[in-house]
Formats: sequence, C-alpha cells, structure tokens
Amino acid sequence: MKFINWAEAPTLRKVVCRHADAEKYVVTNVLTPGKDYEVKNETDEFVFIIDNSGKVGGYYKRYFE
Repeated sequence: MKFINWAEAPTLRKVVCRHADAEKYVVTNVLTPGKDYEVKNETDEFVFIIDNSGKVGGYYKRYFE
C-alpha cells in the first residue's frame, strides 16, 4: 500500500491552484487559488497533493496549472 507513505514521499513537482470552483464537491476549504502545492503522486485524471489541511488529497487536474 504505497499511498500510506505519500506524505513522506519526495515531491514530484509543484503545481499552482487556478481555481476552487467545483461543480459537485466543496474544495474551497482545502484549496487556495494562487497557492503552490507539492505533488506527491499523479494519475491521468487526478493529482495527489498536500492540501491546506496538511493531509494528502486527490483532486482533478483541472484545478491546477
């Protein structure tokens, strides 16, 4: 279970949040537009970052640059 160690894993790259306007989910509490986030893992559709709560969360790539 590799996802258990993602918080301690080396950062792959950094991304900047473009917006936090989600259609279905509330992401305004954990994402701040204009802030840099460290990418811990990535798939075709999602990026896994350490968000404002300090935990690793998975978000759609469309929120980031």
